[in-house]
Amino acid sequence: MDKKLTLVATGDSLITMRMSVHSEPEFIQLVELIRDADLAFTNFEMLVHDYQDNAYPAAQSGGTYMRAPPHIIEEIKWMGVDLVSTANNHSLDYSYGGLFSTKEQLDRADLPHAGTGKDLAEARRPTYMETPQGRVALIAASSSFAPFGRAGAARKDMQGRPGLNSLRYDTWYTVASETLQKIKNLEKEIGFADIVQPEDPNEHHLLRTKFVAGEDIGAHTKPNKSDMDGNLESIREACRQADWVLFSLHAHEGAWNNSERPADFVEEFARGAIDAGAHAVIGHGHHAMRGIEIRDGRPIFYSLGDFIFQNQTVEKMPSDFYARYKLDPYSGTPADAYDARTKPKPAPGRRKPSWFGDDEKYWISIVPAMSFEGDTIAELKLHPIELGWKKPRSQRGRPVLAEGELADKIISIITELSKPYGTQVSNDGGVGVVSL
Repeated sequence: MDKKLTLVATGDSLITMRMSVHSEPEFIQLVELIRDADLAFTNFEMLVHDYQDNAYPAAQSGGTYMRAPPHIIEEIKWMGVDLVSTANNHSLDYSYGGLFSTKEQLDRADLPHAGTGKDLAEARRPTYMETPQGRVALIAASSSFAPFGRAGAARKDMQGRPGLNSLRYDTWYTVASETLQKIKNLEKEIGFADIVQPEDPNEHHLLRTKFVAGEDIGAHTKPNKSDMDGNLESIREACRQADWVLFSLHAHEGAWNNSERPADFVEEFARGAIDAGAHAVIGHGHHAMRGIEIRDGRPIFYSLGDFIFQNQTVEKMPSDFYARYKLDPYSGTPADAYDARTKPKPAPGRRKPSWFGDDEKYWISIVPAMSFEGDTIAELKLHPIELGWKKPRSQRGRPVLAEGELADKIISIITELSKPYGTQVSNDGGVGVVSL
């Protein structure tokens, strides 16, 4: 077999409204771009259910309690999506009932998915899809989740815990030597000491936080060894069972004092995934673009931002959501809560939070279309999209191809974000072209 594959990747799909009713040229051209690929992927950041009795709203959610009716899956398929991730910070918004309902509905619609399961083994297991170009594997994980959302391993004498495939990370803060001494003094002052302290005098733990004396001041992260090893094992397994291996990573976390760049642990893991055999690492979660790295002829997309962003048209919200915005939890409407969220009163001296509303970066992105020849990428084009930033919430969040000055602006942004990785992007008539 002549090993070739065309792949279109997209970021977060928070979809609550039908796509198939629209027909403007900029939208249909985007749909055709997706459909024309051998394979298309999105992060399905939704729960699919009918508010049935077992879909209990969790005490802690990923923000909006994301939910859509089952027919939304057909809308994703209509657009040409073939493969989805279900591992993200909304996976457990409606507890285990919402998780299992979503998996059942995706299975019923014959849409392959990865990232969640009845236990850790199922959540971490590759899902496979057969295409004329060969067998494709997808593994999906998330580093951003509520603590109860992480799947647990089964034992021979105990069942596992449903949830998502996690990529946890360890964090420490490097501080000046004199600052470390102040932290030790503070511990004595407040009378709160961690039970066990390291033997190294240049390291100290306070309030379950690790501080290290050094010159590289700031926060640092590293992948949790167990989660990294387990996910790399899944990649190596998939490489022996499939012709193409994709890894999806949902990660909100950004670098110290620079949220436009991924956290250290994300970069370390993504490079490890490529080294283990993944043909592409597809990142999302930040809701805005991050840079692109080409490693050994294979792409790492650190964040593809939003593809569909309809997070203010979910039909119902639980009482916890209303209480969060100081509304009566037993009355009012979802629109009341969405209005309160987007127009909060800022604390004195603090900037008003936007909930994504007042920053264009959350409403623009790229859709990469790539061609593989053999095991490396031969062509990578970046198609700019925009999601109707200034439109009312009833119309906002649906992607169309960007044109003119906006397309040029989007390409220039992804070009700058990719420079730290040595990736060069040129503008060819409103489409980004990555030098390979």
